[in-house]
Amino acid sequence: MDERVLDDLVAFLPPLLRALESLGFIARHLHPPDFDAVMEAAGTADAELELERPRLDRWPAEFDGLRQRLETAADATITAFAGLRAAPDQEDGLRAIFRALRHVQRAQEALYPLAPGLPAVSRFFLDPACRDDDALVARLSQPNPDTGIIHAGNEPGSRGGFSLYVPEDYTPDRAWPLVMALHGGSGNGRGFLWSWLRDARAHGAILVTPTATGPTWALMGPDRDTPNLLAILDQVTARWHIDPACLLLTGMSDGGTFTYVSGLEPASPFTHLAPIAASFHPMLAQMADAGRLHGLPIHIAHGALDWMFPVAQARLARDALAEAGARVTYREFDDLSHAYPRELNPALLTWLAAR
Repeated sequence: MDERVLDDLVAFLPPLLRALESLGFIARHLHPPDFDAVMEAAGTADAELELERPRLDRWPAEFDGLRQRLETAADATITAFAGLRAAPDQEDGLRAIFRALRHVQRAQEALYPLAPGLPAVSRFFLDPACRDDDALVARLSQPNPDTGIIHAGNEPGSRGGFSLYVPEDYTPDRAWPLVMALHGGSGNGRGFLWSWLRDARAHGAILVTPTATGPTWALMGPDRDTPNLLAILDQVTARWHIDPACLLLTGMSDGGTFTYVSGLEPASPFTHLAPIAASFHPMLAQMADAGRLHGLPIHIAHGALDWMFPVAQARLARDALAEAGARVTYREFDDLSHAYPRELNPALLTWLAAR
């Protein structure tokens, strides 16, 4: 690599990755009444990134492919910070915050294809506890066929498609656990992929993130989503070696609620359910098939600060499902609002493997 380009990379990548980590901190700790304090705690990592951003402008044309990906990631990251700082002054401040955070997904999507050739990027896309695992980073740097991120009819604005991640070190000589993760009400599977990718990549799980067939999951009226999820599962299991005893259905917010609705169906193939920040009504337990519920592993996680679905709903779910015979694991986060606790993912994968 050109020596000047290499020097620029060494100077540019750390500020970019630190800024993305800061945005992850904001997303995890987002609580509307404490927004100013969260922003202050996140710091100004974008300022350093903006200082280093002009380095990319001077690269030779032969590095245009690399430069364009880094520019896209940097510009999306900077735009996200700008949108967050401007949000309190807008009439739809909370919506503006969520709009700003969508730029983080765009940054990650641009950056991820560089992971095999750039160890710093590869380590960023791992569970932090695994980032010093040199052997893992080496395995992931040489992708096997039919691995990595795949999108199937899941372009922005589309409905009913799915995104898929198969670890780059996948081999068909053993069965792999599968996580199907359902986005929240205003999201999509392509964006929600990033809530789970680093953990699936670090701990060896195939990840599927579908998009609802309608504006949100089928929580009322005809259920077109469950048949779509089963069809997607059939497609994935036909192509990759999946362990039928390690099938996790999980989701955030409306996706968590639909995890209950679909996962409690008598014929559901999912062996484990993990609703996160979900709504719950006692009728879900009362109407569920007793045979399906008996011994079913269900991991409930909720934030004590949740402003959309109060934590009392999660406690009610815990008690009702346990009384109905499910094997309930319950975790309540004192500092979590209506946000996704990514630090929970490794524990969910350990729980899934324990069966």
